[in-house]
Amino acid sequence: MYMNIYSYYKEEKSEKGKGEKKMKICVTATAGDLNAQVDPRFGRCQYFVFVDSDTMVFEAMPNDAIAAPGGAGIQAAQTVVNKGVDVLVSGNIGPNAFQVLSTAGVKIATGAYGTVKEAVEMYKAGKLSEVGVSTVAAHAGMGAGIGAGGGMGMGGGRGGGRGRGMGKGMGMGRGMQQPMPPQPKPQAPQAPIAPRTKEEEIEQLSSMAGRLEKDLEEVKKRIEELKRR
Repeated sequence: MYMNIYSYYKEEKSEKGKGEKKMKICVTATAGDLNAQVDPRFGRCQYFVFVDSDTMVFEAMPNDAIAAPGGAGIQAAQTVVNKGVDVLVSGNIGPNAFQVLSTAGVKIATGAYGTVKEAVEMYKAGKLSEVGVSTVAAHAGMGAGIGAGGGMGMGGGRGGGRGRGMGKGMGMGRGMQQPMPPQPKPQAPQAPIAPRTKEEEIEQLSSMAGRLEKDLEEVKKRIEELKRR
């Protein structure tokens, strides 16, 4: 009787265990332990934490691709694949990394937050959705590059600036342009009103010629200023 009861519970436990697959889960993190916060970046995350889904035993390693000038996502994805990971849990995933991981059969779950331990528990509880496409565009990693920007302003103005870069060390500089003071623009001569007498026509044409001469002088003056720079 006792042997039959023991055998029944042993078989029941065995049947329940069949649906729970042991997994190796990789979580992108800001440090190398279970209490570290999830790093939302993949290719340029600070650490990879590899966790046994059953025992929660983990192994952490820094991400060598964080300082890569290019192809960080692919390099990071290859590292994960080489570790025999079943599931990647991160905040976002780019198209190049997604291609490498999905081709190797690694499941990808994004939108993770909190600690590494919480992210693993969320995935095991079905609270993180696996994705079938990348969640960000290419080169979306936040790099720490220094950039320099410069621009030529209209009218001879020059600008230059320095700015923080984003991704692959490519800076996005903001030039500070110093605009030139507005210059008078030559006015197009207005169509003359038909004069009624010869004297009025002479007066009208003389006035028009005076305006044109004044505009011409302004143009010549501006040309000389530009030549002296």
